[in-house]
Amino acid sequence: MLKKRLIPKFLLRDGRLVKYVRFFENERMAGNPVTTAKVYNDYGVDELIVLDIVPSEASRARVVDVIERMSEEIFMPFTVGGGVRTPDDVAALLRAGADKVSVNSQAVRRPQFVREAARIFGDQCMTVSIDYRKVGPRHCNVFIDGGRERVPLDPVEWALRCQDLHCGEILLGSIDRDGTMDGYDLDMIHLLAGRLGVPLIVSGGCGSLQHAIDALESGASAVAISSMFLFTDHSPIKLRSHLASRGLNVRAGVGSRN
Repeated sequence: MLKKRLIPKFLLRDGRLVKYVRFFENERMAGNPVTTAKVYNDYGVDELIVLDIVPSEASRARVVDVIERMSEEIFMPFTVGGGVRTPDDVAALLRAGADKVSVNSQAVRRPQFVREAARIFGDQCMTVSIDYRKVGPRHCNVFIDGGRERVPLDPVEWALRCQDLHCGEILLGSIDRDGTMDGYDLDMIHLLAGRLGVPLIVSGGCGSLQHAIDALESGASAVAISSMFLFTDHSPIKLRSHLASRGLNVRAGVGSRN
């Protein structure tokens, strides 16, 4: 059985580490991304996700610089995304030190890009990030361009299609719960995890140790966590110990070489 993963998530704006609520509200500065990554590396987290939330040509250079410096300092795998549109974009991030690349808007605009990139770089290198929010009492839609544009796609059906396009995993983010620390969208996790054959990383809402347990017990392969690690005293060490005490299959030990 695959071990459940703990994955801090970094949001970069112009190379700075930031955090919002529901993607746009209450911007908070959250420290130096390279220094913070080193701390998480020492905590022994499984992976790291780094997303450029306002991608541009100028920001890409800053993100590549951050990734290159991270790759010199940390030993855990990390996924990088934001503004990925071409195989050359994927190659540039992998050369900078990323282990996997996340694609979101371009996958929606041109789904065959996922298949093409997977063929060139391998399924395991390609993560599809899916942001969604409720648009009615019982209906959700996918949003792209950092949550700014609604598209007529159901997140579950879109995730299953991305799996068929040979992505290696799905990063599923709830815009409604992002930064609220009110808990993950367990109904959506239940709904998708039972049908998906690739790993499911869930994001949006973790504010307590129990929230992470609930998401993993609902079928998530990994929990992506931002606000809880940045703004509370719940460290990855504490979370890993708590998960293990509940019988969840997590990696033992702490530290980058375990």
